[in-house]
Amino acid sequence: MTDLHYDVRGSGPVLLVVPGGAGHPMGFDPMTDVLADRLTVVTYDPLGLAHGRLGEPVGDQRVEEWSDGARRVLDEVLAEGDSAYVLGTSSGGIAVLDLLARHPERLHHVVAHEPPCVGVLPDGARQQAMFQEVYDTYRAAGLQAAAARLGAGLTGQEPEEQERRPVGQPLSRDQELAKPMALFLAHVLRQFSSYRPELASLTAASARLTLAAGSDSRGQLLHRTAEFLAERTGSRFVEFPGGHVGVAEHPVAFAERLAKTLVPVGD
Repeated sequence: MTDLHYDVRGSGPVLLVVPGGAGHPMGFDPMTDVLADRLTVVTYDPLGLAHGRLGEPVGDQRVEEWSDGARRVLDEVLAEGDSAYVLGTSSGGIAVLDLLARHPERLHHVVAHEPPCVGVLPDGARQQAMFQEVYDTYRAAGLQAAAARLGAGLTGQEPEEQERRPVGQPLSRDQELAKPMALFLAHVLRQFSSYRPELASLTAASARLTLAAGSDSRGQLLHRTAEFLAERTGSRFVEFPGGHVGVAEHPVAFAERLAKTLVPVGD
């Protein structure tokens, strides 16, 4: 059983946060600063990248391992009989969907922000092939070329001619281990984007689930995915400020929208 890595700040009801990418919580502090005066914010770091493990070997990741780790974190921080609010963004959004489907007993309300589980879409096979192409580009031409291909795929744009024949150098093993984005492309992107949520379980828990997407992501792949999942499961759909990384772009507004979403006015 792997060690757990997480940070706790603030006081009040527990909010578990599962970041996206490779799980490194970079850029989350401004949001948690806003929320810590009303919630106990527990930020989970699945690979321990912000806790001294950046640079250590990383293998291919599994959604179930992240959600099992999140459940273990909740077992450590929750008092007997209490339940938690949960936010997951991007790949962390997929992990919290799995957490709700398999371990709903201690979850009060879950917000999954732009989870890239595109296999649920009618054109899911094509979108998963796009993510495979991003991975292949990363292995062939490195981080910058892969990021450009990923950006084009998420926004629905055809790659530019130079992106069809990407130019660049692959990272060395040591370089890859030092960069959270590289670890995401190498060991998280394909594994998580191929995950198929348990729709029946999520439908049964729909009163406790909100699918979210950034207002700046309208018309893009992950906005469409979140809307589709909300419709299929009968869950709420809410727009948040900014785009896919709205938590870093507009941390204060994102935090306020999250607080209102978790505890709607009038409850």
